[in-house]
Amino acid sequence: MDDLKLISGALSGSPSSLLLLRGHGRAPVQVHLTLHPKCLRIRGLSVYEDEKHHTWLHLVMDTGVLQVQLCQEAIPSGHMGLTISPLTLSTMPWMWTLHSGSKYVDPMSRFWRIMHHVKENGVEEMKLELMDDS
Repeated sequence: MDDLKLISGALSGSPSSLLLLRGHGRAPVQVHLTLHPKCLRIRGLSVYEDEKHHTWLHLVMDTGVLQVQLCQEAIPSGHMGLTISPLTLSTMPWMWTLHSGSKYVDPMSRFWRIMHHVKENGVEEMKLELMDDS
């Protein structure tokens, strides 16, 4: 079995993340992030953009509870759709704002719990879940 090493996030440039390494000199497997984007705004069909101009693709999952999988993906601004699908507008908020560090609030005052936020193999992913009391 590979030996596992836990190293503080200071090595990854994020003071509050956890870096998991496998074996000797191999690339990180997964980094759990606790520093989340402050704001995500819709910029095109299935595309959100954060305050640092990173783009995030989203996938809606409804398994009895509405969840959204966001994946940070570099998309040149010229490749983003200029229009937003009516279906996207009716099911997804046009913006999320970070609220109290562990959840987001949308313009309809609904709260979304951050289920996980990781960076795996260089790709940042975040899963949000609509909270029951929203």
